[in-house]
Amino acid sequence: ISVISFISGQMTDLIYTEKELVQSLKEYIQAEEAKIAAVKSWADKLDMLTQASTADPEGYLAHPVNAYKLVKRLNTVWSELESLVLQDPSDGFISNISVHRQHFPDEEDEKGAAKALMRLQDTYRLDSESFSKGKLPGVRYSALLTVDDCFDMGKTAYNDADYYHAVLWMQQALRQLDAGEEAIVSKVDLLDYLSYSVYQMGDLPRAIELTRRMVALDPTHERAGGNLRYFERLLSKELRESEKSKPEPSMEKPIDLSTYERPRDYLPERETYEALCRGEGVNLTPKRRSRLFCRYQNGNRNPRLLLAPMMEEDEWDSPHIVRFLDALSDAEMEKIKELAKPRLARATVRDPKSGVLTTANYRVSKSAWLEEDIDPVITRVSQRIEDLTGLTVDTAELLQVANYGVGGQYEPHYDFSRMSDVEAGGATVFPDFGAAIWPRKGTAVFWYNLFRSGEGDYRTRHAACPVLVGSKWVANKWIHERGQEFRRPCGLTEVD
Repeated sequence: ISVISFISGQMTDLIYTEKELVQSLKEYIQAEEAKIAAVKSWADKLDMLTQASTADPEGYLAHPVNAYKLVKRLNTVWSELESLVLQDPSDGFISNISVHRQHFPDEEDEKGAAKALMRLQDTYRLDSESFSKGKLPGVRYSALLTVDDCFDMGKTAYNDADYYHAVLWMQQALRQLDAGEEAIVSKVDLLDYLSYSVYQMGDLPRAIELTRRMVALDPTHERAGGNLRYFERLLSKELRESEKSKPEPSMEKPIDLSTYERPRDYLPERETYEALCRGEGVNLTPKRRSRLFCRYQNGNRNPRLLLAPMMEEDEWDSPHIVRFLDALSDAEMEKIKELAKPRLARATVRDPKSGVLTTANYRVSKSAWLEEDIDPVITRVSQRIEDLTGLTVDTAELLQVANYGVGGQYEPHYDFSRMSDVEAGGATVFPDFGAAIWPRKGTAVFWYNLFRSGEGDYRTRHAACPVLVGSKWVANKWIHERGQEFRRPCGLTEVD
């Protein structure tokens, strides 16, 4: 059974941490203002950012670009500031930033945040310009990506040999630079990365045009001339072999999501999964919808539900998926979040070959496991699950609380082994039969992943879509078949 969620975990703390660091920095400026004009310039910029973010931290972090830039600032900008301040140390500021540094995002976190934006870009088919200008559905805050932000996004992809995304982000950086936006990165460096990435995508004519532009800007560039000659030889060879004429220059046609084919990966149902995340291809036909009902659930006249039965809604007919409304109160959700927050760690999966728990790119979230004796609210929630499902939780796993931050996801998987309101994205989808279950705060979704025979129901392979705008907390309870012999008796056939 899966219960619902609240708002972004440790990222919210970083908002206040950054605000505290700004205050510490301003105190240092007051002490040595004459010597730190450069530092004060940074402080003013950061002060404006933190005033906006601390006014409504959860709403601010609901925009994935804000979350990415927060991680990037704390990993990059504050490190640069620390080095500057150390030239003439100030005990107050240095001790403050040193205390907080142990909680700062690192280079891997910044890389992960960049990849999260790329996941959102792929899943919801958003071009780089939409992200750069903050044009996302359901957003309440404006968040822009600069030339240097876009360049860093492209460089993250480039360093992973992900030339598809490198092209998209380097092209966006170049577009903004050509429009007159100021930047630290030079146009020559941008063209260098972009031309090679385009070449790797198999577009020799465009690679040649970009390299010629680079040579025109810097005739002495160490690689540009050699790359240009190499690209031209390759193109001439291709044209001779195919007996085609020289193509027209392609620079006038801008690069977008459809220019190059996105490379296929390990997930066979990738297109189906992502389409369902976008709300496309859901197989809820009128006939199927007519078989869905709502009812008051009293747990087979359970004493705890007789006076206050819970509303139950059918989400899907076969396999049967139901949603319980108001399964958790706001106070209970806040308490569970409070208990889970200090225990959150990167979620792991079991390696099928070694059996060892490890992190994986297809599961991006943080999770915590809560014992029943940790707080009465956990015992109360477990009892409620037992009352609603009619199954014993004596053999169930501990309550797992998962937080899906920026771009967090769990790709299609089986459980034989949810949810809070979000502004966009974050559905639980079932690619096999085309269902999408959307997050609704305080509700619980329940389904069986085993037939009565004990065989796995392979239709229940499901996935948690990346959250586009907002943040999702989920409490999961896996109820094992052991101990259910008299509550859900075995059937004689696999499909019982």
